[in-house]
Amino acid sequence: MYDQVTLGLNVDPFILSALKEDISSEDVSTNSVMPNPQAGEVDLICKQDGIICGLQVFERTFTLLDAGTKVELFVKDGDEVKAGQLMAKVYGDIRVLLCGERTALNYLQRMSGIATYTNQVAKLLEGTGIKLLDTRKTSPNNRIFEKYAVRVGGGNNHRYNLSDGVLLKDNHIGAAGGVKQAIAMAKAYAPFVRKIEVEVENLEMVKDAVEAGADIIMLDNMTTEQLKEAIDYIDKRAEIEVSGNVTKENIERIKGLGVDYVSSGALTHSAPIMDISLKNLHAV
Repeated sequence: MYDQVTLGLNVDPFILSALKEDISSEDVSTNSVMPNPQAGEVDLICKQDGIICGLQVFERTFTLLDAGTKVELFVKDGDEVKAGQLMAKVYGDIRVLLCGERTALNYLQRMSGIATYTNQVAKLLEGTGIKLLDTRKTSPNNRIFEKYAVRVGGGNNHRYNLSDGVLLKDNHIGAAGGVKQAIAMAKAYAPFVRKIEVEVENLEMVKDAVEAGADIIMLDNMTTEQLKEAIDYIDKRAEIEVSGNVTKENIERIKGLGVDYVSSGALTHSAPIMDISLKNLHAV
C-alpha cells in the first residue's frame, strides 16, 4: 500500500513543515561559520545493526533545501545494515548539509527504528500464517512515514485512517448501545464492500459479535485462557485478530492459537530509534 512511489508523492508537505519547525528564520550557527556557498560532502554512517528505512525521505529533505544536493546511496530500504557501515555520501553546499542534517536524520532514525523492531517481531511469527499488523497509534503527521516503515520491516498495515475501514471499538459499542446494535448500524451505513470489524473484551461480547455477523472479531486484552475459549466459540465463523499490549516479549503466547492477525501499537509507538550519524563533513 505504501511503497516508495506512494511515499514520494505525499511526503513533501510534511518534510517542509519539519524543516520550517527547525529553521524558523535562519540557521544562526551555520551562517556564523559558513557565510558563503562552499561545496562539500559528508558520510552517512550506521552506528548499530538494524534494518535501514527512510532513505528516500532522507534524500528528499536535502533536495527540498537545494535541488542541487546529491545523495549517493550504497544501501536500499529494507537492507540489513551493520554498525560502522558507510550507507551513503551526501554532496552539496555545506550550508545545506548543515541545515538539513538533523531533520533528515530524525526521519531516517525513526523510520529505521520502526522497521528494525517490526522485523524482530515479524520473525517471531514466521511459519505461523499470522499476519502482523500496525495500528493508528502513530505520532501526529508522521503516519505515512511510520506505516511505510512497518511494511519495510516485514509487517502489514491495518487501516490508514478513520476513512479507511469499519472498526467498532468499545466507545462505538457504548454509543450504539451494544455489540449487536453497533454491527447492525454499521452494516446499514457502510458500503457493502466494507468488512465490519468489532473489538470485544469478553465471551459474551464474542457471542454477540458472531450472532450479529461480524466479519472480523478483535479479541482485546484477553488472557491466554480467554483467547482459547473465544477462538473455540468463533470456530472460523469470523476472522480473528488479537490485540492489546502485544510486544516481542509476549507475542509467543499467541502462536498456535489459530488466529489470523495480531496487531501491535508497539511497532510504532515504542520502537527505539536506530543510531545513525552524518560524519566527516569537509569541503571539496
